[in-house]
Amino acid sequence: MKVKRVVITGAGGITALGRNWQDIKAAFQRKKNAVKFMGWDAKYRDLESQLGAPIENYQAPSEWSRKQKRSMGRVSAFCVDAATDALKMANLWDYEKNNVLDTCLNGKMGVASGSSIGSTPDILEAATLIKDGVNDKFNANTYVRMMPHTTAANMSIFFGLSGRIIPTSSACSSGSQAIGYAYEAIKYGLIPMMLAGGGEEFCLSEIFVFDSLYAASRDNDHPELNPRPYDKNRDGLVIGEGAGILVLEELEHALARGANILAEVVGYGANSDGTHITRPSKDTMRECIKLALQDAQLDPKEIGYVDGHGTATESGDIAETQATAEVFGKVPFSSQKSYLGHTLGACGALESWFAIEMMRDGWFAPTINLEEVDERCGELDYITGDGRNIETDYVMNNNFAFGGVNSSLIFKRWRGV
Repeated sequence: MKVKRVVITGAGGITALGRNWQDIKAAFQRKKNAVKFMGWDAKYRDLESQLGAPIENYQAPSEWSRKQKRSMGRVSAFCVDAATDALKMANLWDYEKNNVLDTCLNGKMGVASGSSIGSTPDILEAATLIKDGVNDKFNANTYVRMMPHTTAANMSIFFGLSGRIIPTSSACSSGSQAIGYAYEAIKYGLIPMMLAGGGEEFCLSEIFVFDSLYAASRDNDHPELNPRPYDKNRDGLVIGEGAGILVLEELEHALARGANILAEVVGYGANSDGTHITRPSKDTMRECIKLALQDAQLDPKEIGYVDGHGTATESGDIAETQATAEVFGKVPFSSQKSYLGHTLGACGALESWFAIEMMRDGWFAPTINLEEVDERCGELDYITGDGRNIETDYVMNNNFAFGGVNSSLIFKRWRGV
């Protein structure tokens, strides 16, 4: 069976630092993060972590109808909004109809997307109904907004896409798994185009979860210094929010319509630890990285940069950097979670997009707040300071999630056929 080559022709993202690469890159170059002191302490006295990186003043596009919005919570709105930008970049948008081109319909385009959970305000409404027996806010769309596959379903319905749908609700690897599975669907000739990525909406429930695990930063007086991935004095993760969506397309299909190609997807690896629900395994992380290299038929030395997961938690930082170092040695390495916090279901897609754009620009953002690398972390070429100018044809993005879910993606610079 002859496999297809898969390229990326569009990208869109909703982040706390902007929604286009120029603005986001400028924020990276300023080395200023989006983390804020949230001031929940008066109401939530048992919550020790008071930091977050929300997107302020976000409003769904005014041209969306009430009917279009009624099934969307905040996370789905993020994803549909980001997907619209990606489709426009890919020149797959009909501005007269204000929707995708007809060539995307009739099963020609599918959706792969996920989030850790759906919209939590709707989960609360359902819980209130169960608890009290009555809730006037509960309606027919409550479940649609709260269901784990709400982002994938809402994108498919909003754009009228009838191709395959792949929900990936796998916490921190939701976005990267969506890209990986979309890549495989196109690679093996099952469909010519896919929207792929993920999102997450900011919610106190997530802060409480990580706070209870002693994994959230409690350095509340210094939001600008947190999170601190890989640093000896890191204090834990900070929750953010957002969405990232890519347009993946079969190469010949993209060339035939004269599409602008951002990069090629050449490798994907995925596996599971099979050991512990929250304690990551260096060994299976390492094997996941090797699976992606094997799929891409690349030698480790051909990878010029690795985008790390970088949660700023002790077990996560140590395991992923040791795994990465065992495969690559001192490869250039950084994490954008130091700017945006942990965007959970969105991070795999956003960080893949950032890695691609940095490869295209030849400049790679530093991990900010990394002042002294934890001696237990792997020996890597940690990018700090003002970033690094690197010319490379291959970058890798790695994401690792609760439940021992590991994913690794490899992207190639587009230099033509």
